[in-house]
Amino acid sequence: MRSGRVRLDRAVVQGFYDRMRAVAPAAYGAMERDRAGDPGRAFRDTACGRLAASLDAAGLRALGMWAHHWCVRFYDDDTRVGLRLVREVAGRRGLGWTADEVRWMLGESEAAGRAAAHRFVLPLAAAAELPSGALPEWGDGVTELPRLLAG
Repeated sequence: MRSGRVRLDRAVVQGFYDRMRAVAPAAYGAMERDRAGDPGRAFRDTACGRLAASLDAAGLRALGMWAHHWCVRFYDDDTRVGLRLVREVAGRRGLGWTADEVRWMLGESEAAGRAAAHRFVLPLAAAAELPSGALPEWGDGVTELPRLLAG
């Protein structure tokens, strides 16, 4: 992250990776099944939708963080299924996002650069659920990030 930003403790970040690693096999399998399936199906009827429905709020946050991480890092692959999953998780309210989770996703998104067009979908939705001032290092207008970084 840029200077002036809160650095996340290594143990916290490792905890994120551990949680994401726990959902990754099921998430990857669901995405592969959906990639081979009918793209017009309602989300709840897809493998990703069934996986998301089976998880509690913490599990859904981990799934969203994993899908966000996967889509940001591999944006040049066929990520339509992953992006749909990210958008679905971003649309869920009341998941209990933490400031550290949002900081991590924002940092990942910023580091991805402009090539990953959808890199702010989930972190901005999660940031909107945080109390005002929870991310002072990103400024009051955290939702302005995509515009600021683009120009």
